[in-house]
Amino acid sequence: MPSLRALLRRIFIFIAALLLIFEEWGWEPLAALAARLAKLPVFAWIEERIRKLPPYAALATFFIPALMLVPVKLAALFFIVRGHKMFGVVVIIVAKVVGTAVVARLFTLTNDALMQLEWFAHWYPRWKAWKDRIMDEVRASASWQAAARVKAAVALRWSAFKQSLR
Repeated sequence: MPSLRALLRRIFIFIAALLLIFEEWGWEPLAALAARLAKLPVFAWIEERIRKLPPYAALATFFIPALMLVPVKLAALFFIVRGHKMFGVVVIIVAKVVGTAVVARLFTLTNDALMQLEWFAHWYPRWKAWKDRIMDEVRASASWQAAARVKAAVALRWSAFKQSLR
């Protein structure tokens, strides 16, 4: 019988894996979408200012959007508890998608400045290695491989559909 510590570790890894799966599947496409938006003059101007930030200002710029989403997610939970389940779930999903897009883009813009912070440069590779180990375990699972096959089939069908429209 597993110890309480082992059980809590499994629960933590399961929850972390769920979050990381979304980040893994969403991070790059959402960052690419945000990069396309950055071609608009106002966003290009903002991004240029963000790229020039000193390290701690870059850190604040990177973390503030994530912190700003906490009240939005709490409000969504409030709606769910009050019986507006669909609205609450939609708000959480939209907040997660928008938040991931913004944070992914901000990380790209602030990465050089963040790596100037000794503690960040020390801990980020460790975080990345831990995340990669968890994602390797998740990718090796039968459910991930089944989902990847479904995703590939959907992408193939979508591509065929787009070709048929031409």
